[in-house]
Amino acid sequence: MNVSIENFIKSIYQQSKLSGGDTRLSTIAGKLNITNAATTDMARKLSSKKLVNYTKYKPLTLTEAGFELALGVIRKHRLWESFLYKTLNLSLHEIHREAEHLEHLTSDFLADKIEKYLGNPTTDPHGDPIPDLNGKIETDTSQILLSEADEGYMYEISRLYSSEKDFFDFCTSNHIVIGSNIWVEKQYGSNRMTEVKINQNKILMNEDFSKIIFVKHTKNVTAKVV
Repeated sequence: MNVSIENFIKSIYQQSKLSGGDTRLSTIAGKLNITNAATTDMARKLSSKKLVNYTKYKPLTLTEAGFELALGVIRKHRLWESFLYKTLNLSLHEIHREAEHLEHLTSDFLADKIEKYLGNPTTDPHGDPIPDLNGKIETDTSQILLSEADEGYMYEISRLYSSEKDFFDFCTSNHIVIGSNIWVEKQYGSNRMTEVKINQNKILMNEDFSKIIFVKHTKNVTAKVV
């Protein structure tokens, strides 16, 4: 598979996992920075290869073969992120940027060697689950979106689901890292904003960020303020 096909398949998979699951042609085109016409041509091409389900004016979905291909690429990507983070101490955005290139150049043999070297990790430094050798992927079902977290509770940050530099710069500036505790002060539903406290600092974030930060309850789930 060439790079453009792998990126196209991966983009559909990733969009399907976001809140709302927007896999419309225009959305995929925007994510890949290509025209709608080029996206349509690729969708038709991959439909003929039995990788994508394409129907005019309908969201794109992956076939079983397309799903397997996407997980194979994602496995290599997340293993490289884990390797670069551990060995070179690169930032969360830097490991993503480099893994975007390396994922297309990596054999299954090398991916397996990297996995064993790392001690068979189940998640990458962003908290994203790493598919195993057989393409099985397990997601922590106790996780919820920060935008859906209850007010007055302490949570633990468990996943940062993004590839954008601005988002990771924001996280770094505000000490938002995997494993950190975060207190949900207020959910502003009509304004789609969330006010949180982390390291005694209050932060007000919109849903562009609160919908890609996953959290789970800390052990002390009775810490609600009445």
